[in-house]
Amino acid sequence: MIVKWWVTAFQLTELFVSSLVHLSYGFYLFSTAVAGDVSQSVNNWIFKPKFEGNKEIKSSNDLPPIVLVHGIFGFGKGRLGGLSYFAGAEKKDDRVLVPDLGSLTSIYDRARGLFYYLKGGQVDYGEEHSKACGHSQFGRVYEQGHYPEWDEDHPIHFVGHSAGAQVVRVLHQMLADKAFKGYENTSENWILSITSLSGALNGTTRTYFDGMQPEDEKSIMPVSLLQLCRIGVIVYEWLDIPWMKDYYNFGFDHFGMTWRKVGIRGLLDYLLGNAGPFASGDWILPDLTIQGSIKLNRHLRTFPQTYYFSYATKHTTKVTGFAVPSGIRGIHPLLFIRVLQMSQWRHPQDVSPPYKGYRDEDWWDNDGALNTISMTHPRLPVEHPSCLVIKDSDCQPLQPGIWYYKIIEGDHILFVVNRERAGVQFDLIYDSIFERCRKHVLRKTTTPPNQVPPE
Repeated sequence: MIVKWWVTAFQLTELFVSSLVHLSYGFYLFSTAVAGDVSQSVNNWIFKPKFEGNKEIKSSNDLPPIVLVHGIFGFGKGRLGGLSYFAGAEKKDDRVLVPDLGSLTSIYDRARGLFYYLKGGQVDYGEEHSKACGHSQFGRVYEQGHYPEWDEDHPIHFVGHSAGAQVVRVLHQMLADKAFKGYENTSENWILSITSLSGALNGTTRTYFDGMQPEDEKSIMPVSLLQLCRIGVIVYEWLDIPWMKDYYNFGFDHFGMTWRKVGIRGLLDYLLGNAGPFASGDWILPDLTIQGSIKLNRHLRTFPQTYYFSYATKHTTKVTGFAVPSGIRGIHPLLFIRVLQMSQWRHPQDVSPPYKGYRDEDWWDNDGALNTISMTHPRLPVEHPSCLVIKDSDCQPLQPGIWYYKIIEGDHILFVVNRERAGVQFDLIYDSIFERCRKHVLRKTTTPPNQVPPE
């Protein structure tokens, strides 16, 4: 009995500390964005920007866009003021797009939104899916697409961080399946390359630590970090304070959860789990469980004309056969305890393993949010073609249809939000990504830049 009380006390303490750290970090980001905006406004008021005349603007036809897709709790251009999720990496190339897809929406909904962000029009989530999940079939309207000419002759490069990598893969499959009404000419060849940066390609055990039930991919533990998150998000969406949602949006507008639409009774329904994204499972966390990822991956292919590259991060090392954090220096305070927890993961013995051949030790190496085994290439339920890269020169020229992957030392957010943490490694990673997109990834039928096909 005493042991049980001690375990409960420890779990509650861990929940309190974890919640406090997450709230503090969230408040830090939010306040930093507000302070930056205020400072910029004052600066513009005192020192009015000079008019630079008619600057020459490159045509969108000159270069195919590189689209940076954020992960869970992430944000795109225009959110959180002038703060950049990719820490300014988008400034390294002349043609980079950074869409805002909602920080907690499901991978399916994000993929649908990403298509219309690029092509333009009103987001259509599909009638069947919308009815099953209890939200509106139609969402945000993009009066002008950010790359309306997108097609097989104008393919795109995608770079996805964390869950963003899986969003791109789902979109890729949708294009191949011609899943967008009114766009019967879509195909897998609309995407030239996919780069996964700490990508959630096979799920993560972190979801179980945070509160997802290992028994399935939808239920949340009654006392957990995700339960607190669920309540906070519901209240945030219900209050619907315009200036706050302009700054940061969880992406659930298509559920219509605001007080104007549902009132107090609707709020109670959401809190009690009778309605909304957390009741239907149409949000990001179920997709990030191992079981949820396997369900997604069953329908996702690696296409023979698309180039794939993956960066898998880890902040663990092996000591006498066990994974332990590789050090305190260099890791974000938000993730140190998480690295330690994930390196000690044990799947509950009374719960069936998520797949045949499962072993706990395969999932011990991690970066504080994702397991390294999950980030290299799609493995579950079927392993896709892959090649470990030690030196970039070893894999030149790149071949399509193969997941080239590197394992690098770092935590999950080393290459986002704050570039100072990564130092020179930040520039090395993004420079190599953009250089690969511009110089080494070319369709067989595509004329290389600055070259003329023979007559």
